[in-house]
Amino acid sequence: MSSPETSVDAERRRLANVYPTDWHSPTPADRYQLLVIGGGTAGLVSAAIAAGLGARVALVERHSMGGDCLNVGCVPSKGMIRAARSWHAARTSAGLFGGPGASGQGDFAAAMLRMRRLRADMSNVDSAARFRDLGVDVFLGSAQFAAPDRALVRGPHGLQTELHFRRAIIATGGRAAAPPIDGLNDAGYLTNETVFDLDVLPARLLVIGGGPIGCELAQAFARLGSEVTLLNAGAHLLPREDPDAAAIVERALLADGVILRHRATILSARRSVGTTTLRYHLDGEQFECSGDHLLVATGRAPNVEELGLDAGGVRYDHAGVDVDDRFRTSNRNVFAIGDCASKYQFTHAADAQARRAVPNALFHGMGGGKASDIVMPWCTYTSPEVAHVGITAHDVNRAPDDFESITVPLKDVDRAILDGDVDGFLRVHLARGTDRILGATLVADHAGDMIGEITLAMTNNLGLSALGKTVHPYPTHAEVMRKAADAYGRKRLTPRAKWLFALYFRMFG
Repeated sequence: MSSPETSVDAERRRLANVYPTDWHSPTPADRYQLLVIGGGTAGLVSAAIAAGLGARVALVERHSMGGDCLNVGCVPSKGMIRAARSWHAARTSAGLFGGPGASGQGDFAAAMLRMRRLRADMSNVDSAARFRDLGVDVFLGSAQFAAPDRALVRGPHGLQTELHFRRAIIATGGRAAAPPIDGLNDAGYLTNETVFDLDVLPARLLVIGGGPIGCELAQAFARLGSEVTLLNAGAHLLPREDPDAAAIVERALLADGVILRHRATILSARRSVGTTTLRYHLDGEQFECSGDHLLVATGRAPNVEELGLDAGGVRYDHAGVDVDDRFRTSNRNVFAIGDCASKYQFTHAADAQARRAVPNALFHGMGGGKASDIVMPWCTYTSPEVAHVGITAHDVNRAPDDFESITVPLKDVDRAILDGDVDGFLRVHLARGTDRILGATLVADHAGDMIGEITLAMTNNLGLSALGKTVHPYPTHAEVMRKAADAYGRKRLTPRAKWLFALYFRMFG
C-alpha cells in the first residue's frame, strides 16, 4: 500500500510537468512560422492554435509552463478560497441553518496540501511534454531578440540556441509589484508568487492593497483563522468597482474579522524577532501595526526587461509592450498579448487575445480580430463575488444623459432569500431610450458564473429584452436577469401608454 502523497510529492509532480530538469531542447527548425515567447495562458493558447493549424511553432518559457495562472495565481488562490469558504460554512451552519456546531482550528496544512495536489493534477494540461506532443518545439530558457526576425534562447545549462522566425508573439506576462516603502525589502514580504508556499497559518497577517488580490486573500486568511489587518491607500476597497458594490465587500470582510485601515500612507516596514511592523500615516496621526507575515498586493508590472526588445524593433515602456488594435507591435512581424501588453490582466483576457492574435499573425489579419471588439468581463472572488462587464457607474456619472441604469437587489430574488445571500444586486447600464446593454455589475455568491449571460448578450448585440424572454429555472440566482428585464419593461409603460391601453380595453373589452 503506497503512502499518502505529501506536499513535496505534489510539487515534484507539478515541476516535472511545467519545468522538467531532464528536458532536452529540440534541434531548431531553419525558420519558424511562429515563435511564442512565454508559456503562460497567452503563450500556450497561441502555440496550441498555431500548431493545430499546421504551422511550425517554437515556444520559449524561462520559468514554469502554465505561467502565473497555474502556478501562483488563479489555480492556487481559488483552491485556497474554496477551503476558506468551506471552513466559514462549517462555523456558521449552526446559527444559520440549525446545522451541527463547529469550532476550533482547522488543519491549514491539509487545505494547502489539497490545493497542491489539485494543482499538480491540472499541470498535465500545461506540461512541456503535452505541447511537444502537439507538435510544438519547446525550449526551456530565456529568450532575447537578436534582430527583428531572430531570437536567442539561453537554456538552463548555458546552452544558446538561435531561432529564426517569420512571425512572433510576445506573451511574457507580468509579476507582482511592490510599492517604494522604506525598509520593505529588508523586512521581507509575501506576494501571490510566494504566499501559497505557506504550510503554517499566520496568527497575524498584514495585507497592503485593497484591490482584488488583497481583498480575496485577506478574507480567505481571516476565514481560515488569521487575524488580518488590511491597509488600503484609497477611500474604499476595489476602486474599479461601483462604490456600493465595494461597500458590500467591505461589510463582508469586516464581518469575517478583517481590520480595515483606509487612506493609510505606509511610511516604513521593519522586521524584528519574527514580527513585521508597519508604520503608517492616517488622518494626521502616525500608527503602527504588526504581524507574523506581510502580504503585498498592490499591483503588477509587465515582464518586458531582458527581452532585447530594442534589438527586435519593438517599442515598449513601463506599462508594457505598445500594440495596436490587432495586437501588432512597432515591428510589423511581432505581436504581443496578455499581461505584458494589456490593461486586462486576467487569464481569460489572455486566452481571448491569443485566439484573435494568432490568425492576425499567421494570415495577415484574416480570421483574427481586434482588441476593441472583445467584451471583457472580470470577477473578484470574495464572498460575495463582484463581477463586472462593460461600463461602470463611474462612466454613467460622467455622462448621465447618455445612459439609464436598472438595479435589482438580491433581496427581491427568491433563491437568494432561501440561501441567505441577499446582500447584493444586479445593475445593468443601458443606452438611454433603448434596451442595448452597455455594462453591468453583479454582486452575488456566484456572480462570476452568472456574468457570462450578460457578456453573451453584449457580444452578440442582444438587448435586455432578450434576457427577459429567456426562461430561467426557478428558483435560481440567475432569475435576477429576468427581473432586470421586467423592470425595463415597466419603465416603457409610460402614462401615455397606460392611457392608450385603458382606451383600448374600454372600446373593445
